[in-house]
Amino acid sequence: MIFIESPLKMSYVIELEPYSDKKWWFASTSCENEFNKIGHTTNWVQLNHSFTKQTGTIRGMHFQIPPYGEIKLVRCISGAVYDVIIDLRKDSDTFLNYSGVLLSCINKKMIYILKGFAHGFQTLTDDCELIYHHSEFYTPNSEAGIKYNDPKINIEWPLQLQSISERDNSHSVIKENFKGI
Repeated sequence: MIFIESPLKMSYVIELEPYSDKKWWFASTSCENEFNKIGHTTNWVQLNHSFTKQTGTIRGMHFQIPPYGEIKLVRCISGAVYDVIIDLRKDSDTFLNYSGVLLSCINKKMIYILKGFAHGFQTLTDDCELIYHHSEFYTPNSEAGIKYNDPKINIEWPLQLQSISERDNSHSVIKENFKGI
């Protein structure tokens, strides 16, 4: 695995290094020794798989509030998505900045997301599937979100919005007095 630090410090785009020939490929997607090199020493306690049917769908921007903040490792295994993270860490130089990356079954990239980030994506193809590793268990009462089109963040989504869940569309914009998490 090749860890490339994103513009938002301590978050990484990870490129797989597959072994292959003309008929097959094989790659490690999680290795304790490799993750230790970037300071990741927590266990993955939950593995989730999501499916989104329609191109142009936006999911997010989700996060869990302390003390249930979580580290995520996200990989697209079918289709393609524009994956976005927002830095919500109050003491960060990149507070309220976002970064986006193309994740697809073709490019085999993953994104490593620290605690203190909101996460979401837009589908660029139909029938997208993502695999998520989580360092904390899902805790419904600590879940929060930011509106996908918050003017303070101003995410440049690659496609016109085609679909969004009622729940994701109901997230509020960041309040003027938001101090971060």
